[in-house]
Amino acid sequence: MQLLIANKNYSSWSMRPWLVLKAFNLPFDEVMIVFSDEPYAGEFKQKVLAVNPNGKVPILLDQEQMVWDSLAICEYLAEKFPQHALWPADLALRVRARCISAEMHSGFMSLRSQCGMNIHADLKALGAKLWAEDESLRKDMARIEQIWTARPRLDGFLCGEFSIADAFYAPVVMRLNTYGLPVSDSAQRYMALMIAHPAVQQWMQEAVAEPMRVAYLEANP
Repeated sequence: MQLLIANKNYSSWSMRPWLVLKAFNLPFDEVMIVFSDEPYAGEFKQKVLAVNPNGKVPILLDQEQMVWDSLAICEYLAEKFPQHALWPADLALRVRARCISAEMHSGFMSLRSQCGMNIHADLKALGAKLWAEDESLRKDMARIEQIWTARPRLDGFLCGEFSIADAFYAPVVMRLNTYGLPVSDSAQRYMALMIAHPAVQQWMQEAVAEPMRVAYLEANP
């Protein structure tokens, strides 16, 4: 299998299936297509369009099979490797994991648009300003707090053991680190657990080590 991704510093969509593959030790080769300086254009778009007609990453290639969209990739991996609990084995937890993953996949637009993932940066001053001025951002975070606080164990992952659900909320952890948005003690404990996970650690270290900086993503993170 090959996973096509964009820059680890910025690409939250790429991070999710990559973490699943790494966390469960599934065999794959990483192929990075670096963002161009032009938003939604340039060499990046041309290279992605040559593989995927919708022009977006991540893309999973498995022999003749192409899977695009981060949630579809994770579902494909769960079916291909049923011996691994990519979704929780317990039915109730599995239902919860799928629901909260789908909610993240399609929601929280204020958090996404105003606090783009930028792992190497320290944007706490901007985060404080956004928090004070934007009610929709505060509402997004209130709902995320609800989801995180409802995890089965205070010192555990969202649905028991690490699963696809945690991979889907990992970019939120990165954003909160970067922007310093205020969160509860419970949320801080979950963030610490996620940051300590070996796969998350590897992604963060490689993101910070990337030499390229994309101007439009830095200027309006």
